[in-house]
Amino acid sequence: MSEEKSSELHKFYAKNLEERLSILKEFSGLSEEELNELRNYGSLDFEKANRMIGNVIGSIQFPLGIATNFMINGKDYLIPMAIEEPSVIAAASKAAGIARKAGGFKAESKESIMIGQIQLKGIKDFSKAKKEILKKKKELLEKVNSIDKVLIEAGGGAREIEVREIGKGKKKFLVIHLLVDVRDAMGANTINSMCEKIAPEIEEISNGKAGLRILSNLAVHRTVKARAVFTKKALEESFKGQGKGGEIIKGIIDAAEFAEADAFRACTHNKGIMNGVDAVAVATGNDFRAIEAAVHAFSCWKNKGYKPLSKYYKDKKEDLVGEIELPLALGIVGGATKTNPVAGISLKILGVKSARELAEVIACVGLANNFAALRALATEGIQKGHMKLHAKNIAIMAGANGKEVERVAEKMVKEKDVSVGKAKEIMNESG
Repeated sequence: MSEEKSSELHKFYAKNLEERLSILKEFSGLSEEELNELRNYGSLDFEKANRMIGNVIGSIQFPLGIATNFMINGKDYLIPMAIEEPSVIAAASKAAGIARKAGGFKAESKESIMIGQIQLKGIKDFSKAKKEILKKKKELLEKVNSIDKVLIEAGGGAREIEVREIGKGKKKFLVIHLLVDVRDAMGANTINSMCEKIAPEIEEISNGKAGLRILSNLAVHRTVKARAVFTKKALEESFKGQGKGGEIIKGIIDAAEFAEADAFRACTHNKGIMNGVDAVAVATGNDFRAIEAAVHAFSCWKNKGYKPLSKYYKDKKEDLVGEIELPLALGIVGGATKTNPVAGISLKILGVKSARELAEVIACVGLANNFAALRALATEGIQKGHMKLHAKNIAIMAGANGKEVERVAEKMVKEKDVSVGKAKEIMNESG
């Protein structure tokens, strides 16, 4: 009887790369060719990756592409996007080209205010506790602002303290919200340190016991609004044979209204937005998981139920207007934006000077991808353009190389059979 394999590994984190790979080879039966793929780190070498996370064995790479045609607040941008989905970058570029004909995107952002939460349990007199905490607000803000002098010098720091009552009966407790301007950082580490700093004093003031002390990713004070006009004329010129401009606009508005009425559709509608948002976040080394959590929670918080994050309507000229509002906690300093060299290069390509400018760019990309998806759904269907690019991946999976990839992909799309089996059949016919 063969010996059972165990995942209980002693001090795996302390082993070097080759020792870790040797363990994986034995546990999972990896070939030498597969081990060499793991050794191929690209620009993010083992030492850098090993400082970023624990138990590193390799790095997984996404294609990094450039979305073109973007004009935002009168400024031109080339936008790096890291994503594996075939049509997202092409769709964003196409949408930006249409919006450009009416002046491009307009965006505005609020200050980089993040929320730190301190949970207070065991409160006996809620009214008195709230009153005493707010009475000491000035002193508490001064204390918390003594932690990060660099942030204060940059014009940031704690701005406000709010007190909320949560729950009912025996499960009732207080939550302190510490509002902090984190400037060009995402802000998690700063916020967490500030909450820890003043928790003991708040306990003393309130006669309560501090529970959780941590950042909230629901950045309701750090929102971005973006807007673009897509004219009837530009739509007709860009999508010849797919209906009049007015018909396309009606189809897009109908699709948006479907999302407004149905949470199941709203989820997929918002996923189209996040195709663009996440791709730029990943390219610039930002925390796309925090962004995802924030935008979906924001939809529920703002609308008292899950709704689309964008809306579409006709203006006085009967042209289409798209608008979006997102909470975007982003950074251009610290974290992976500095440790991952490609993230730094992406930020340089973008040329943004602040986290707020980056947020404005990302909101516009989200709106562009959302518009592109709705336009496709309202006219040709989502699969047509997507399949053209997907077919190339299938051709490569079937073993096609070089120019053969394009030829095989085109024939699969023409014959409406995009599959590995069909790709191999086409290759064998020419072979």
